[in-house]
Amino acid sequence: MGESVVTEKAYAMLKGQAEIWEILFGFVESMAMKSAVELRIPDIIHSHGSPISLSQIASEIDSPNGEIDTNCLVRIMRLLVRKKIFTAQTSSNGAETLYGITSSSKWLLHDAELSLAPMVLMQNHPWQLAPWHCLSRCVKEGGVAYEKAHGCGIWDFAANNPEFNKIFNDAMTCTAKITIEAVIGAYGDSFGRIGSMVDVGGGIGCAMAAVARAFPHIKCVNFDLPHVIATAPVHDGVSHVGGDMFVSIPKADAIFMKWILHDWNDEDCVKILKNCRKAIPEKTGKVIIVEVVLEPQGSGLFAETGLMIDLVMIAHTTGGRERTELEWKTILQKAGFPRYNIIKIPALQSIIEGFLQ
Repeated sequence: MGESVVTEKAYAMLKGQAEIWEILFGFVESMAMKSAVELRIPDIIHSHGSPISLSQIASEIDSPNGEIDTNCLVRIMRLLVRKKIFTAQTSSNGAETLYGITSSSKWLLHDAELSLAPMVLMQNHPWQLAPWHCLSRCVKEGGVAYEKAHGCGIWDFAANNPEFNKIFNDAMTCTAKITIEAVIGAYGDSFGRIGSMVDVGGGIGCAMAAVARAFPHIKCVNFDLPHVIATAPVHDGVSHVGGDMFVSIPKADAIFMKWILHDWNDEDCVKILKNCRKAIPEKTGKVIIVEVVLEPQGSGLFAETGLMIDLVMIAHTTGGRERTELEWKTILQKAGFPRYNIIKIPALQSIIEGFLQ
């Protein structure tokens, strides 16, 4: 019995060591995936319509000197096959390995209607990685990680850096397309009863463009900071308005906000929601919030991702956080929305409706 207990303890310690190594090098997976996106490997394989060899992949990678380090490439592919980003199979003649795409790598295609490639590039950019090195300082000193890394908050950084502003907006646009499709599918009948809607913090208008296409009767307004609206393209059925949600919000039957409130602390969220309250009809108005509803002990597909994004809020915002249902209820009630409803959708986020009555 004693020997068995020792063996179990030894295995538990060995397993613990393995888990630390895996977490320690978790960034390697993200960097390998980023390199595949930058090299357009998913697009190259996808364009062939079937698995292809390493030499075929290499021949289509754009290189300034025309030379590809296939030793480096094959090792990147080996890890990404292990992580099920790509498949690997032996050719019919047994001479080489053929690589194919999976349901994961389909989300990394640059030209797909729904793609996470811009988000991969944004989150793994050196500008976005720098604040992560300040997390322990935030614990000891307080303050904002992004300001510690860059000397200003993310919104000022974007306003003064056109290159980053584009990278950021591209990432937000790609996630908006993914989420709004799920929202429209789950919320369609309710959209049918709305005459006008403002997307607060709508970026360059992707979400409202999708709503306008699906429900042309809705008067859609895309509302964001002036430097964001300045880069927004024309969308049929969508009006762009620049402004500040902390000052006032254009009036409408409903206010739509996707991944906006998680950028702000509770006090700021209440301020924003109170401005939403002023912008909608007293009896029939509502806010439609699309955000993560944290389930710390949950086992759903996105439960762990929600906890990770909560730390992204520490790294990249000035007090933002992901919230549990109870935390959302508290904020809504403080802002004057006594009744709420949560609708789960096939996405990372859920729909949170807030009602005035």
